[in-house]
Amino acid sequence: MSHTITVLPSNDTFQINSGEFILDAALRQNVILPYGCKDGACGSCKAMIVSGDVTHNDKSNAITDEEREHGVALLCHTTVNSDVTIEARVIASGAYPIKKLPTRIISMTRPSGDIMLVELQLPANDAFEYRGGQYIDFILRDGTRRSYSMACAPRLDDKILELHIRHMPGGVFTDQLFSSMKERDILRIEGPLGTFSLNLDSHAPCVFVVSGTGFAPIKAIVEEMQQKGITRPVALYWGVRRPQDLYLHELAQNWAQTIPNFTYIPVISDALPEDNWAGRSGFVHDAVLNDFADLFAHEVYACGAPAMVQVAHEAFTTTRRLPESAFYSDAFLSAKDKK
Repeated sequence: MSHTITVLPSNDTFQINSGEFILDAALRQNVILPYGCKDGACGSCKAMIVSGDVTHNDKSNAITDEEREHGVALLCHTTVNSDVTIEARVIASGAYPIKKLPTRIISMTRPSGDIMLVELQLPANDAFEYRGGQYIDFILRDGTRRSYSMACAPRLDDKILELHIRHMPGGVFTDQLFSSMKERDILRIEGPLGTFSLNLDSHAPCVFVVSGTGFAPIKAIVEEMQQKGITRPVALYWGVRRPQDLYLHELAQNWAQTIPNFTYIPVISDALPEDNWAGRSGFVHDAVLNDFADLFAHEVYACGAPAMVQVAHEAFTTTRRLPESAFYSDAFLSAKDKK
């Protein structure tokens, strides 16, 4: 049995099969709704259920019982039992088609012990368009997938993708990457995926709140801003455990020196005496709270661990007047996180 989903205020409609998640049905029919991880962790696909009977299948910290009671649902984990009307923003569809492509590893460098910068060569005869902030899936031999954000703006001249990958000991993909994979190996990808990207319709100052390799999609967004000549004020907060984890620290410093109205604030949470760290310390979202008494006129882009994204969202919207619509997020999950 199938039902009809109507999306307000656009009045887009699409069909959904019994047992199918709303987000999967929408993407299958090229109705692009906001989404990120597709695993219920980031909260990007929250939407209001205006009418109809739905079943919540999530057990996620990204949505509260109170939100569910008020009609909010995570579309990536919600099925329907009738025709349903939802309220959600429909993103322009068709501009960046999702494709499955072979890629070749052309470089692998390790700026720090557990981070690998990987460059992939895309097929010369196949267009691959995307926005800074989106991600790809690696499709492994057994059909499982691993997701990584693209760390560069589209490079149409050389068709190269850059990824920042952290080694997760015991992880099927990263164990291979850090041990047996080599340049010229062929990997299969699918993308672009996700809707995390810079809001091009806004001129508001941006606050980028990053933990760990959440720096990757922000790097792509900064490069996209440079390509498009966007000069909005930017404050980049990059939080890591130890100073050596700022694996592209010099690049971020260079942005602060060369890009107008760009500020870079590294934040270290677990510095040791031998690190001789004299900069900001603590949690990265707390650094933002200390620097901004009011975020009402700003946009926040938060990337990294789900716990950081969730606590930043709550703190900024409840104590700093950040509008809900001005919080954009991309939560990074390991395969372990998704279980």
